[in-house]
Amino acid sequence: MNLAQLLLRSARWLPERPALAVGSAPVRSYREMAVRVSRLSTGLKSKLGLKAGDRVALAMKNCPEFYEVLFACWHAGMTAVPMNAKLHAKEFGYILENSGAKLCFVSRDLAAAIPRAIAMGEDLLADEAVPAEVRPDDPAWLFYTSGTTGVPKGAVLTHRNMLFQTQAYFADIDRLAPADAALHPAPLSHGSGLYGLPHFAAGAVNVIPESGQFDPTEIFELLERWPNASFFAAPTMIVRLLASPAARPPRSLKTITYGGAPMYVADCLRAIDLFGPRLYQLFGQGEAPMTITGLSQTLHNRKSVEKLSTCGIARTGVEVKIFDEDDRELPAGEVGEIVTRSDCVMAGYWENPEATARTLRGGWLHTGDLGSLDAEGFLTIRDRSKDMIISGGSNIYPREIEEVLLRHPAVAECSVVGRSHPEWGEEVVAFIVARAAVEKADLDALCLDNIARFKRPRDYRFVESLPKNNYGKVLKTELRKLA
Repeated sequence: MNLAQLLLRSARWLPERPALAVGSAPVRSYREMAVRVSRLSTGLKSKLGLKAGDRVALAMKNCPEFYEVLFACWHAGMTAVPMNAKLHAKEFGYILENSGAKLCFVSRDLAAAIPRAIAMGEDLLADEAVPAEVRPDDPAWLFYTSGTTGVPKGAVLTHRNMLFQTQAYFADIDRLAPADAALHPAPLSHGSGLYGLPHFAAGAVNVIPESGQFDPTEIFELLERWPNASFFAAPTMIVRLLASPAARPPRSLKTITYGGAPMYVADCLRAIDLFGPRLYQLFGQGEAPMTITGLSQTLHNRKSVEKLSTCGIARTGVEVKIFDEDDRELPAGEVGEIVTRSDCVMAGYWENPEATARTLRGGWLHTGDLGSLDAEGFLTIRDRSKDMIISGGSNIYPREIEEVLLRHPAVAECSVVGRSHPEWGEEVVAFIVARAAVEKADLDALCLDNIARFKRPRDYRFVESLPKNNYGKVLKTELRKLA
């Protein structure tokens, strides 16, 4: 099925319901949005000379036009290439060249970064038409990885992948209704944009903050304006919400789905205290968008603290296993590489057969993350395989140390990396963002009270902030350089 049908079905069923809003005001009904998508689809072909199968890039800050262009691409049988609006001009250039995009849409504030791009305008609209026929395995979205190491790769997500992801949302996260809302403070080019699809499918309204970005005060105001609202957030965004002077229990929050980086137990408990059992943790990658494991809302409570350090169980229709370095399955409790397979796993990397063969070998997506499964099937992520520290022949997982350090009330953020050592191979270094003065001896004592002596940091480095990419992930490659 063409993903455009998710929108068109709701337009037939609920034509007058709001499909898109900016801030507190609806700007498009489902009928209006469906007509504009159909007319833009025709305009892409008749006015701009594109054809089915072409790639169309989007370098757009969060705005209603993003979703109009996205659905128009699918309506026309084309492949969308959304790009994070915070990228550098050279990064935009790389993705445009690598994807072979025939056209790039920009929000007007980004026009200078991509001189030959165009803005969405009324002059591009033509006559209405029926949506293109597509096959389930035709590309729908080229999802470029964040590129924390090396250059980004384009994960080819098909109509089948994204329909599976949409249905898994209904199966595991929420039953949605037309009276519900999705807020989009996180980039539409990433997880937030993907989770707009189940809301369009249910006839709910997708709300773009008026600021076009993440602002904690604005989010709390929108949660008052739009009942039964859900939104996707990176853990760093949740921490900022908790620290905001505007923080207050929302009147009718439905769900905050979080993922993309570690959510430490201490932060999770504070979020539960404010929002109640309204959080859902997901583990996924661009290569299996948002859909590998999940920890349900019912387990987000102080009685299930031991589960909060996991990222839940395999999503509906998804298999998850732990493999050793020879791709043999490991028993419960053993640490190895997390692998998965489902209809959500990408078709491969765009024009990169070597990386595709390496990552999808044996029919499993090799995530590059290290973890273990317990007897109940709950997955605990230890670290990225490249982030594991080997000291004196022992494996040390940075996240375990980070969890301990964050228990100290003076530690706002931390990240642990390995530094070369002439005798032990590597030693542990902790980078600390402090909210108040703290002595290294106090942090040492905290570690010695909770983890083995050989795991404790040999050096504590206090910094103003941790280097992060555009999705909020800490760049440990940069920290290793500093170390």
